[in-house]
Amino acid sequence: MIGKAGADTVHSASMSPEERKHPARRAVVLVSGGLDSATTLAIARDRGFDCYALSFDYGQRHRRELEAARHVAAHHDVVEHRIMTIDLRAFGGSALTSDINVPKDRVESEPHDDIPITYVPARNTIFLAFALGYAEVLESLDIFLGVNAVDYSGYPDCRPAFIEAFEKMANLATRIGVHGRHLQIHAPLIDLSKAEIIQRGLALGVDYGLTLSCYDPDSEGRPCGHCDSCRLRAAGFRAANVVDPAHSG
Repeated sequence: MIGKAGADTVHSASMSPEERKHPARRAVVLVSGGLDSATTLAIARDRGFDCYALSFDYGQRHRRELEAARHVAAHHDVVEHRIMTIDLRAFGGSALTSDINVPKDRVESEPHDDIPITYVPARNTIFLAFALGYAEVLESLDIFLGVNAVDYSGYPDCRPAFIEAFEKMANLATRIGVHGRHLQIHAPLIDLSKAEIIQRGLALGVDYGLTLSCYDPDSEGRPCGHCDSCRLRAAGFRAANVVDPAHSG
């Protein structure tokens, strides 16, 4: 058993009869409050989807990212934003779900097969499983998430092979698939550099000042500037030749 599970519906709007006639336009979008998921949500909206945001209070070491997720979801006017509560601290095994220090200033030349301690075991598999259940209830054929295989920290569940495998499983394991309809897992950032992601998001009106990428922010929510996620973000803004609005103060 994963642990306690619950849902907090943060923002919702009633579905109109017209929306119910076109369920394929609905998409479940995983929103963490970070840069990548905010961009992914903007892309889903730009493609014409009615977006249902899904975030997780999973026992992570700070809750600031959930505040960011609420702001991002509201900014992009999602139909509904649900925050699911699960307890991955019951398992631990990660600096994000255990009392283990977050690595700082890792050497950039470290091989990607050296999976960092900030990897949360099976996190994307678990999150996508919840998203799949939500999609079935919504009669949605589309799930979006912001994984990236270019500028990333070496997590195995951010690779294209994982996304392809989960999509295949999803279409074998659901009523949607049995009835001959195809559910698609969208990872629109999978092949983009961090700079390209930022440029794409800015073109779509993403306010990166609302986002938080840090694994280990202080009590005021200020990023540490030294964890993998902070460094990847900073390098992306430098490469894009853009000032990070979240750090400009």
